[in-house]
Amino acid sequence: MSIKSRFHRRDFLKASGLGLAALSGGVWSQLSAQESTSPNQKLNVACVGTANRAGANVGGVEGENIVALCDVDSNYLERSAQRFPNARTYADYREMLDKEAGKIDAVVVSTADHNHAPAAIRAIRAGMHVYCEKPLTHTVQESRIVAEAAKKHGVATQLGTQIHAGDNYRRVVEIIQSGAIGDVTEVHVWVGKGWGGGERPEVGEDPPPNLSWDLWLGPAPYRPFSPGRYHPAQWRRWWDFGQGTLGDMACHYMDLPFWALKLRHPTSCEAEGPEVHPETCPLGLIVRYEFPEREGLAPVRFTWYDGTLIPREVAGERVPGNGVMFVGSEGKMYADYGNYRLFPTDKFADFKPPAQTIPPSIGHHAEWIKACKDGSPTTCNFDYSGALTEAVLLGNVAYRVGQKLQWDAKELRAVNCPAADKYIRKEYRPGWEVV
Repeated sequence: MSIKSRFHRRDFLKASGLGLAALSGGVWSQLSAQESTSPNQKLNVACVGTANRAGANVGGVEGENIVALCDVDSNYLERSAQRFPNARTYADYREMLDKEAGKIDAVVVSTADHNHAPAAIRAIRAGMHVYCEKPLTHTVQESRIVAEAAKKHGVATQLGTQIHAGDNYRRVVEIIQSGAIGDVTEVHVWVGKGWGGGERPEVGEDPPPNLSWDLWLGPAPYRPFSPGRYHPAQWRRWWDFGQGTLGDMACHYMDLPFWALKLRHPTSCEAEGPEVHPETCPLGLIVRYEFPEREGLAPVRFTWYDGTLIPREVAGERVPGNGVMFVGSEGKMYADYGNYRLFPTDKFADFKPPAQTIPPSIGHHAEWIKACKDGSPTTCNFDYSGALTEAVLLGNVAYRVGQKLQWDAKELRAVNCPAADKYIRKEYRPGWEVV
Protein backbone atom coordinates (compact mmCIF):
# COMPACT_ATOMS: atom_id res chain seq x y z
CA MET A 1 0.00 0.00 0.00
CA SER A 2 1.36 3.43 -0.90
CA ILE A 3 2.15 6.16 1.60
CA LYS A 4 -0.52 8.32 -0.02
CA SER A 5 -3.09 5.59 0.57
CA ARG A 6 -2.08 5.32 4.21
CA PHE A 7 -3.13 8.90 4.79
CA HIS A 8 -6.74 8.36 3.74
CA ARG A 9 -7.54 7.81 7.42
CA ARG A 10 -6.12 11.25 8.23
CA ASP A 11 -7.89 12.82 5.27
CA PHE A 12 -11.18 11.42 6.53
CA LEU A 13 -10.59 12.77 10.01
CA LYS A 14 -9.73 16.19 8.49
CA ALA A 15 -6.90 18.42 9.46
CA SER A 16 -6.68 20.40 12.65
CA GLY A 17 -5.69 23.40 10.55
CA LEU A 18 -2.20 23.65 12.03
CA GLY A 19 0.50 24.63 9.56
CA LEU A 20 3.76 22.84 9.16
CA ALA A 21 6.47 23.54 11.71
CA ALA A 22 10.19 23.37 11.17
CA LEU A 23 11.65 20.53 13.16
CA SER A 24 14.78 21.02 15.25
CA GLY A 25 17.85 20.43 13.11
CA GLY A 26 16.29 21.79 9.93
CA VAL A 27 13.92 18.94 9.11
CA TRP A 28 10.34 19.68 8.12
CA SER A 29 7.39 17.37 8.48
CA GLN A 30 6.06 16.71 4.99
CA LEU A 31 2.51 16.01 6.13
CA SER A 32 0.23 18.59 4.55
CA ALA A 33 -2.55 20.23 6.50
CA GLN A 34 -5.00 17.93 4.74
CA GLU A 35 -2.96 14.88 5.81
CA SER A 36 -2.64 15.78 9.48
CA THR A 37 -4.51 13.86 12.13
CA SER A 38 -6.89 15.75 14.40
CA PRO A 39 -5.17 16.33 17.77
CA ASN A 40 -8.19 14.72 19.41
CA GLN A 41 -7.97 11.59 17.29
CA LYS A 42 -5.81 8.80 18.70
CA LEU A 43 -2.96 7.35 16.69
CA ASN A 44 -2.81 3.68 15.85
CA VAL A 45 0.51 2.65 17.40
CA ALA A 46 2.57 -0.54 17.15
CA CYS A 47 5.26 -1.37 19.72
CA VAL A 48 8.36 -3.41 18.92
CA GLY A 49 9.51 -4.64 22.33
CA THR A 50 7.23 -4.70 25.36
CA ALA A 51 9.27 -5.15 28.57
CA ASN A 52 12.04 -3.49 30.59
CA ARG A 53 12.99 -0.21 28.82
CA ALA A 54 10.41 -1.07 26.18
CA GLY A 55 7.76 -1.29 28.87
CA ALA A 56 8.42 2.32 29.85
CA ASN A 57 8.07 3.40 26.22
CA VAL A 58 4.83 1.48 25.84
CA GLY A 59 3.63 3.34 28.92
CA GLY A 60 4.64 6.62 27.30
CA VAL A 61 2.23 6.08 24.40
CA GLU A 62 -0.51 4.05 26.06
CA GLY A 63 -2.95 6.96 25.77
CA GLU A 64 -3.08 6.27 22.02
CA ASN A 65 -4.53 3.16 20.36
CA ILE A 66 -2.06 0.31 20.86
CA VAL A 67 -3.11 -1.84 17.92
CA ALA A 68 -0.12 -4.19 17.56
CA LEU A 69 2.55 -5.59 19.87
CA CYS A 70 5.74 -7.42 18.94
CA ASP A 71 8.20 -9.26 21.16
CA VAL A 72 10.51 -12.23 20.64
CA ASP A 73 9.85 -13.28 24.25
CA SER A 74 6.34 -14.72 24.51
CA ASN A 75 6.26 -14.22 28.28
CA TYR A 76 6.78 -10.49 27.84
CA LEU A 77 4.36 -10.39 24.94
CA GLU A 78 1.59 -12.16 26.84
CA ARG A 79 1.89 -9.82 29.81
CA SER A 80 1.67 -6.77 27.57
CA ALA A 81 -1.23 -8.27 25.63
CA GLN A 82 -3.18 -8.51 28.87
CA ARG A 83 -2.91 -4.72 29.20
CA PHE A 84 -3.95 -4.21 25.58
CA PRO A 85 -6.32 -7.08 24.79
CA ASN A 86 -7.36 -5.61 21.42
CA ALA A 87 -3.81 -5.45 20.12
CA ARG A 88 -2.67 -8.01 17.56
CA THR A 89 0.51 -9.80 18.59
CA TYR A 90 3.65 -10.80 16.67
CA ALA A 91 7.10 -12.26 17.30
CA ASP A 92 8.68 -10.89 14.08
CA TYR A 93 8.49 -7.12 13.53
CA ARG A 94 9.01 -7.61 9.79
CA GLU A 95 5.81 -9.63 9.62
CA MET A 96 3.99 -7.09 11.76
CA LEU A 97 5.02 -4.14 9.63
CA ASP A 98 4.04 -5.97 6.44
CA LYS A 99 0.65 -7.18 7.69
CA GLU A 100 -0.25 -3.96 9.48
CA ALA A 101 0.67 -1.61 6.62
CA GLY A 102 -2.11 0.91 6.19
CA LYS A 103 -3.38 0.27 9.72
CA ILE A 104 -0.46 1.65 11.73
CA ASP A 105 0.29 5.37 12.03
CA ALA A 106 3.32 5.13 14.29
CA VAL A 107 5.84 2.64 15.66
CA VAL A 108 7.84 2.55 18.90
CA VAL A 109 11.13 0.61 18.61
CA SER A 110 12.64 -0.58 21.90
CA THR A 111 14.74 -3.61 21.04
CA ALA A 112 18.39 -4.41 21.65
CA ASP A 113 20.58 -1.99 19.67
CA HIS A 114 21.30 -4.33 16.76
CA ASN A 115 17.61 -4.44 15.81
CA HIS A 116 16.96 -0.69 16.01
CA ALA A 117 17.83 0.15 12.40
CA PRO A 118 16.24 -2.90 10.73
CA ALA A 119 12.94 -2.19 12.49
CA ALA A 120 13.04 1.60 12.13
CA ILE A 121 13.96 1.68 8.44
CA ARG A 122 11.13 -0.70 7.51
CA ALA A 123 8.61 1.39 9.42
CA ILE A 124 9.87 4.67 7.94
CA ARG A 125 9.76 3.37 4.37
CA ALA A 126 6.19 2.24 4.99
CA GLY A 127 5.33 5.85 5.89
CA MET A 128 5.06 5.24 9.64
CA HIS A 129 6.25 7.72 12.27
CA VAL A 130 8.98 6.29 14.53
CA TYR A 131 10.09 6.67 18.13
CA CYS A 132 13.31 4.71 18.71
CA GLU A 133 15.36 4.04 21.82
CA LYS A 134 18.94 5.24 21.98
CA PRO A 135 21.38 4.84 20.42
CA LEU A 136 19.46 5.31 17.21
CA THR A 137 21.35 2.48 15.53
CA HIS A 138 24.10 -0.09 15.96
CA THR A 139 26.52 1.37 13.38
CA VAL A 140 27.52 4.80 12.11
CA GLN A 141 26.29 4.04 8.60
CA GLU A 142 22.89 2.89 9.86
CA SER A 143 22.37 6.23 11.58
CA ARG A 144 22.91 8.08 8.32
CA ILE A 145 20.61 5.73 6.39
CA VAL A 146 17.81 6.00 8.94
CA ALA A 147 18.06 9.79 9.29
CA GLU A 148 18.04 10.33 5.52
CA ALA A 149 15.08 7.99 5.08
CA ALA A 150 13.10 9.82 7.79
CA LYS A 151 13.72 13.12 6.01
CA LYS A 152 12.79 11.68 2.62
CA HIS A 153 9.54 10.16 3.83
CA GLY A 154 8.58 13.12 6.01
CA VAL A 155 7.71 11.13 9.11
CA ALA A 156 7.80 12.44 12.68
CA THR A 157 10.68 10.97 14.65
CA GLN A 158 12.08 11.07 18.18
CA LEU A 159 15.07 9.37 19.83
CA GLY A 160 14.51 7.98 23.31
CA THR A 161 16.76 10.46 25.12
CA GLN A 162 14.00 11.25 27.58
CA ILE A 163 16.06 13.62 29.76
CA HIS A 164 16.16 16.03 26.80
CA ALA A 165 12.66 17.02 27.93
CA GLY A 166 13.87 17.93 31.42
CA ASP A 167 13.99 21.53 32.64
CA ASN A 168 17.62 21.45 33.79
CA TYR A 169 19.01 20.64 30.35
CA ARG A 170 17.02 23.57 28.96
CA ARG A 171 18.36 25.99 31.54
CA VAL A 172 21.94 24.83 30.90
CA VAL A 173 21.55 25.33 27.16
CA GLU A 174 20.25 28.86 27.74
CA ILE A 175 23.14 29.72 30.06
CA ILE A 176 25.82 28.37 27.72
CA GLN A 177 24.29 30.06 24.69
CA SER A 178 23.98 33.36 26.61
CA GLY A 179 27.78 33.50 26.80
CA ALA A 180 27.87 33.38 30.60
CA ILE A 181 31.14 31.40 30.60
CA GLY A 182 32.44 32.89 27.37
CA ASP A 183 33.58 30.91 24.35
CA VAL A 184 33.43 27.19 25.16
CA THR A 185 36.45 25.41 23.68
CA GLU A 186 36.57 22.29 25.83
CA VAL A 187 33.97 19.80 27.06
CA HIS A 188 34.33 16.76 29.31
CA VAL A 189 31.59 14.12 29.68
CA TRP A 190 31.85 11.10 31.97
CA VAL A 191 29.66 8.24 33.21
CA GLY A 192 30.77 5.85 35.91
CA LYS A 193 29.13 2.79 34.43
CA GLY A 194 30.84 -0.19 32.84
CA TRP A 195 29.08 -2.40 30.30
CA GLY A 196 31.76 -4.78 29.13
CA GLY A 197 33.95 -7.77 29.78
CA GLY A 198 33.28 -11.47 29.52
CA GLU A 199 34.13 -14.33 27.20
CA ARG A 200 31.96 -15.98 24.59
CA PRO A 201 30.64 -19.33 25.82
CA GLU A 202 32.25 -22.29 24.11
CA VAL A 203 29.07 -24.38 24.26
CA GLY A 204 25.52 -23.17 23.75
CA GLU A 205 22.16 -24.48 24.94
CA ASP A 206 18.66 -24.72 23.60
CA PRO A 207 16.80 -21.47 24.20
CA PRO A 208 13.82 -21.53 26.56
CA PRO A 209 10.45 -22.16 24.86
CA ASN A 210 9.34 -18.56 25.44
CA LEU A 211 12.23 -17.07 23.42
CA SER A 212 12.41 -16.95 19.62
CA TRP A 213 16.21 -16.94 19.58
CA ASP A 214 16.66 -16.64 15.83
CA LEU A 215 14.41 -13.57 15.76
CA TRP A 216 16.23 -12.09 18.76
CA LEU A 217 19.50 -12.42 16.81
CA GLY A 218 17.88 -10.76 13.81
CA PRO A 219 20.64 -9.20 11.67
CA ALA A 220 23.50 -10.43 13.88
CA PRO A 221 25.66 -13.45 13.00
CA TYR A 222 24.23 -16.66 14.34
CA ARG A 223 25.49 -17.95 17.68
CA PRO A 224 24.00 -20.50 20.09
CA PHE A 225 21.89 -19.30 22.99
CA SER A 226 23.54 -19.18 26.41
CA PRO A 227 21.48 -18.48 29.55
CA GLY A 228 22.30 -15.26 31.38
CA ARG A 229 24.74 -14.05 28.70
CA TYR A 230 22.53 -12.13 26.30
CA HIS A 231 18.80 -12.01 27.01
CA PRO A 232 17.66 -10.15 28.95
CA ALA A 233 19.84 -7.10 29.67
CA GLN A 234 23.38 -8.48 29.23
CA TRP A 235 23.47 -7.96 25.47
CA ARG A 236 25.01 -4.47 25.86
CA ARG A 237 28.37 -6.08 26.65
CA TRP A 238 28.69 -7.73 23.24
CA TRP A 239 29.82 -6.02 20.02
CA ASP A 240 27.37 -8.02 17.94
CA PHE A 241 24.39 -6.62 19.86
CA GLY A 242 25.38 -3.43 21.70
CA GLN A 243 28.06 -0.77 22.02
CA GLY A 244 28.96 -0.96 25.71
CA THR A 245 28.68 2.03 28.04
CA LEU A 246 29.33 4.48 25.22
CA GLY A 247 26.33 3.17 23.30
CA ASP A 248 24.19 2.93 26.41
CA MET A 249 24.82 6.31 28.05
CA ALA A 250 26.53 8.76 25.68
CA CYS A 251 23.36 9.75 23.81
CA HIS A 252 22.00 10.92 27.18
CA TYR A 253 25.05 12.82 28.40
CA MET A 254 26.60 13.98 25.10
CA ASP A 255 23.17 15.28 24.11
CA LEU A 256 23.58 18.28 26.41
CA PRO A 257 26.78 19.72 24.86
CA PHE A 258 25.56 18.79 21.37
CA TRP A 259 22.44 20.87 21.98
CA ALA A 260 24.11 23.75 23.81
CA LEU A 261 27.08 24.08 21.43
CA LYS A 262 25.31 23.18 18.18
CA LEU A 263 27.69 20.29 17.55
CA ARG A 264 27.20 17.85 14.73
CA HIS A 265 30.12 16.01 13.10
CA PRO A 266 33.67 15.77 14.51
CA THR A 267 36.72 16.13 12.28
CA SER A 268 38.76 13.60 14.25
CA CYS A 269 38.28 10.93 16.88
CA GLU A 270 40.66 8.78 18.92
CA ALA A 271 40.18 6.46 21.88
CA GLU A 272 42.08 4.59 24.55
CA GLY A 273 41.21 1.77 26.88
CA PRO A 274 42.16 -1.80 27.69
CA GLU A 275 43.28 -4.21 25.00
CA VAL A 276 40.51 -4.63 22.45
CA HIS A 277 38.48 -7.80 22.92
CA PRO A 278 36.96 -9.27 19.74
CA GLU A 279 33.66 -10.14 21.44
CA THR A 280 32.98 -7.76 24.31
CA CYS A 281 33.14 -4.03 24.99
CA PRO A 282 35.67 -2.42 27.37
CA LEU A 283 34.97 -1.82 31.05
CA GLY A 284 36.53 1.62 30.72
CA LEU A 285 37.04 3.94 27.76
CA ILE A 286 38.30 7.44 26.95
CA VAL A 287 37.33 9.02 23.62
CA ARG A 288 38.65 12.35 22.31
CA TYR A 289 36.86 14.27 19.56
CA GLU A 290 37.68 17.49 17.76
CA PHE A 291 34.75 19.56 16.47
CA PRO A 292 35.24 22.40 13.99
CA GLU A 293 34.05 26.00 14.13
CA ARG A 294 30.33 26.22 13.34
CA GLU A 295 27.90 29.14 13.16
CA GLY A 296 30.61 31.44 14.52
CA LEU A 297 31.26 29.23 17.55
CA ALA A 298 34.79 28.25 18.54
CA PRO A 299 36.20 24.79 17.76
CA VAL A 300 35.72 22.33 20.61
CA ARG A 301 37.92 19.62 22.12
CA PHE A 302 35.51 17.03 23.51
CA THR A 303 36.45 14.14 25.81
CA TRP A 304 34.28 11.21 26.93
CA TYR A 305 35.19 8.90 29.84
CA ASP A 306 33.34 5.86 31.19
CA GLY A 307 33.58 2.91 33.56
CA THR A 308 36.95 2.36 35.20
CA LEU A 309 38.51 5.38 33.46
CA ILE A 310 36.30 8.22 34.70
CA PRO A 311 38.09 11.22 36.26
CA ARG A 312 37.73 12.36 39.85
CA GLU A 313 38.78 15.89 38.96
CA VAL A 314 37.90 17.79 35.80
CA ALA A 315 39.32 21.19 34.86
CA GLY A 316 40.57 21.60 38.42
CA GLU A 317 37.25 20.78 40.08
CA ARG A 318 36.30 17.70 42.08
CA VAL A 319 33.37 16.00 40.39
CA PRO A 320 30.83 13.23 41.11
CA GLY A 321 30.57 9.97 39.18
CA ASN A 322 28.61 11.32 36.20
CA GLY A 323 28.35 14.68 34.52
CA VAL A 324 29.31 17.27 31.93
CA MET A 325 31.88 20.06 32.33
CA PHE A 326 31.92 23.01 29.93
CA VAL A 327 35.18 24.98 29.94
CA GLY A 328 34.89 28.51 28.60
CA SER A 329 37.04 31.59 28.30
CA GLU A 330 35.20 33.24 31.22
CA GLY A 331 34.46 30.29 33.50
CA LYS A 332 33.35 26.69 33.80
CA MET A 333 30.01 24.98 34.20
CA TYR A 334 29.21 21.55 35.61
CA ALA A 335 25.86 19.98 34.77
CA ASP A 336 24.01 16.70 35.07
CA TYR A 337 20.39 15.57 34.73
CA GLY A 338 19.06 17.77 37.53
CA ASN A 339 21.67 20.33 38.57
CA TYR A 340 24.27 22.79 37.37
CA ARG A 341 27.06 24.78 39.00
CA LEU A 342 29.27 27.61 37.77
CA PHE A 343 32.97 28.09 38.53
CA PRO A 344 34.80 29.96 39.98
CA THR A 345 32.11 30.00 42.65
CA ASP A 346 33.06 33.44 43.94
CA LYS A 347 32.84 34.97 40.47
CA PHE A 348 29.36 33.54 39.94
CA ALA A 349 28.07 33.99 43.51
CA ASP A 350 25.47 36.54 42.36
CA PHE A 351 24.82 34.98 38.97
CA LYS A 352 21.33 35.41 37.60
CA PRO A 353 20.40 33.06 34.77
CA PRO A 354 19.12 34.54 31.52
CA ALA A 355 15.45 34.72 30.75
CA GLN A 356 13.99 31.39 29.75
CA THR A 357 13.76 31.12 25.98
CA ILE A 358 13.30 27.35 25.58
CA PRO A 359 9.71 26.51 26.51
CA PRO A 360 8.90 23.64 28.85
CA SER A 361 8.42 20.29 27.16
CA ILE A 362 4.98 18.72 27.10
CA GLY A 363 6.83 15.42 27.59
CA HIS A 364 9.27 13.51 25.42
CA HIS A 365 6.73 10.96 24.20
CA ALA A 366 4.01 13.62 24.04
CA GLU A 367 6.17 15.79 21.75
CA TRP A 368 6.43 12.92 19.32
CA ILE A 369 2.73 12.06 19.49
CA LYS A 370 1.82 15.68 18.80
CA ALA A 371 4.29 15.79 15.90
CA CYS A 372 2.73 12.67 14.40
CA LYS A 373 -0.63 14.43 14.40
CA ASP A 374 0.18 17.99 13.35
CA GLY A 375 3.79 18.19 12.14
CA SER A 376 4.93 20.23 15.15
CA PRO A 377 8.60 20.11 16.24
CA THR A 378 10.35 17.29 18.03
CA THR A 379 13.62 18.17 19.71
CA CYS A 380 15.35 14.80 19.19
CA ASN A 381 14.28 14.06 15.64
CA PHE A 382 16.48 11.70 13.67
CA ASP A 383 18.32 14.50 11.87
CA TYR A 384 19.63 15.82 15.19
CA SER A 385 19.90 12.50 16.99
CA GLY A 386 21.27 10.70 13.95
CA ALA A 387 24.30 13.01 13.93
CA LEU A 388 24.62 12.59 17.70
CA THR A 389 24.53 8.79 17.35
CA GLU A 390 27.09 8.87 14.53
CA ALA A 391 29.55 10.74 16.76
CA VAL A 392 28.89 8.46 19.72
CA LEU A 393 29.45 5.25 17.77
CA LEU A 394 32.51 6.65 16.02
CA GLY A 395 34.24 6.52 19.41
CA ASN A 396 34.03 2.74 19.46
CA VAL A 397 35.26 2.58 15.87
CA ALA A 398 38.38 4.53 16.85
CA TYR A 399 38.89 2.31 19.89
CA ARG A 400 38.58 -0.92 17.93
CA VAL A 401 41.06 0.12 15.21
CA GLY A 402 43.47 1.68 17.73
CA GLN A 403 44.14 4.74 15.61
CA LYS A 404 43.19 8.42 15.51
CA LEU A 405 40.63 8.81 12.76
CA GLN A 406 40.55 11.77 10.42
CA TRP A 407 36.82 11.86 9.80
CA ASP A 408 35.08 12.79 6.55
CA ALA A 409 31.47 13.03 7.68
CA LYS A 410 30.11 13.75 4.21
CA GLU A 411 31.60 10.57 2.77
CA LEU A 412 31.18 8.63 6.02
CA ARG A 413 34.73 7.35 6.12
CA ALA A 414 37.99 7.66 8.00
CA VAL A 415 40.27 9.05 5.28
CA ASN A 416 43.45 7.82 6.96
CA CYS A 417 42.23 4.40 8.08
CA PRO A 418 40.49 2.06 5.61
CA ALA A 419 40.43 -0.60 8.35
CA ALA A 420 37.77 1.43 10.16
CA ASP A 421 35.23 0.72 7.44
CA LYS A 422 34.33 -2.72 8.78
CA TYR A 423 33.16 -1.07 12.02
CA ILE A 424 31.46 1.92 10.37
CA ARG A 425 29.35 -0.56 8.39
CA LYS A 426 28.49 -4.21 8.88
CA GLU A 427 27.16 -7.27 7.12
CA TYR A 428 23.67 -8.60 7.79
CA ARG A 429 22.11 -12.00 7.81
CA PRO A 430 19.86 -12.36 4.75
CA GLY A 431 16.43 -10.85 5.28
CA TRP A 432 17.57 -8.24 7.82
CA GLU A 433 19.51 -5.80 5.66
CA VAL A 434 19.63 -2.04 6.21
CA VAL A 435 20.45 -0.41 2.89
